[in-house]
Amino acid sequence: MKHNTIEKFRSKTAIIGIVGLGYVGLPLALRYAEAGFRVLGFDIDPAKVDKLNGGCSYIEHISAAKIAIAVSDGLFSATTDFSRIGEVEAVILCVPTPLNKYREPDMSFVIDTTDAVKPYLRAGQVLSLESTTYPGTTEEELLPRVEEGGLKVGENVFLVYSPEREDPGNPDFETRTIPKVIGGHTPACLEVGLALYQPAIDKVVPVSSTKAAELTKLLENIHRAVNIGLVNEMKIVADKMDIDIHEVINAAATKPFGFVAYYPGPGLGGHCIPIDPFYLTWKAREYGVNTRFIELAGEVNSHMPEYVVNKTVLALNDRQRAIKGSKVLVLGIAYKKNVDDMRESPSVQVMERLRDLGAEVSYSDPHVPVFPKMREHTFDLQSVPLTAETVADYDCVILTTDHDKFDYALLLDNAKLIIDTRGKYAGRRANVVKA
Repeated sequence: MKHNTIEKFRSKTAIIGIVGLGYVGLPLALRYAEAGFRVLGFDIDPAKVDKLNGGCSYIEHISAAKIAIAVSDGLFSATTDFSRIGEVEAVILCVPTPLNKYREPDMSFVIDTTDAVKPYLRAGQVLSLESTTYPGTTEEELLPRVEEGGLKVGENVFLVYSPEREDPGNPDFETRTIPKVIGGHTPACLEVGLALYQPAIDKVVPVSSTKAAELTKLLENIHRAVNIGLVNEMKIVADKMDIDIHEVINAAATKPFGFVAYYPGPGLGGHCIPIDPFYLTWKAREYGVNTRFIELAGEVNSHMPEYVVNKTVLALNDRQRAIKGSKVLVLGIAYKKNVDDMRESPSVQVMERLRDLGAEVSYSDPHVPVFPKMREHTFDLQSVPLTAETVADYDCVILTTDHDKFDYALLLDNAKLIIDTRGKYAGRRANVVKA
């Protein structure tokens, strides 16, 4: 059974099933199609499925032309019909793993998707979870569900965990060139998992278990969260001392060893870094471990939107303006530069707090023309075009996401007040306040 499945991946006769066609699943689907596999994508959103089957993209940095080619070549199609799971050799789960309102892991997407898939699982398939999660998820949640119908993991069906490593908008890396960590529930599972990913990814990195692979993903993102927390705290100290933290970081970065530059900002965004630490701290409690270091970094980072708002209030106050009734333009509401990805964006938290304080809030983002529907945030707004006249009309502009498409000279020349959370303006400027 194992050798038959492996041979199908090696000969590219296997059909790859990808469940969840978002920022992770869609690039992976296109990569497999590019490698010569037939790919069947599954999603619960009929609108997404219709767009993809029509050769259209709904993610800015993913080319519609690539999708159209894969569709017209007969290598990619999408469906909402989970009964077609039986047609594929690989079932790769790329679904969200957010936090609930208590900042605890929300595993509902993983569990509901596994429950939707399990009636159609058959012998010879491999199930791979790519969603970020706590160590033990694959064994505790997926394993029993896979075996409910009489299949035996490691013998006639295979179970692996291989965390996604997408970096939206980064031109230096793509799905194919980012090494892929893979852990199997058994040695046979690992062998099949390696065979699944090797044809599509340049380098695969086997680890000893699904738990090790799960913790690898958390370590990667906790490493970033802790270091960003450190520089965010250093930013506050430097500000009190009237020192430009960006000047200090850039100077420190000239050291050729022992230092990696991380930069402060208005908070953490994206689907991983603001969330992943809480997955580990939650699971660590089961083992009686209090992850104080990680939680402290989370506390510092989660305070950053409030810090930015406080700096805005004080800067307006210095100019004889109350925040209530002031016209404030937030620049960049995606979570990182040059993408349209809004997940966990700290800019939205800044906007909400300003609105609560009575400010008239607008935004400008060339990548997000209309404020999207979000699970927890609602604004009925469209992106404001940046002209000398519109910029001059606001009491304050807050640079929260430093897109390359912004005209920074125009902003500097025309804005009454700029709150710079990204260190875009070096030195001292009369109308710029660092935050």
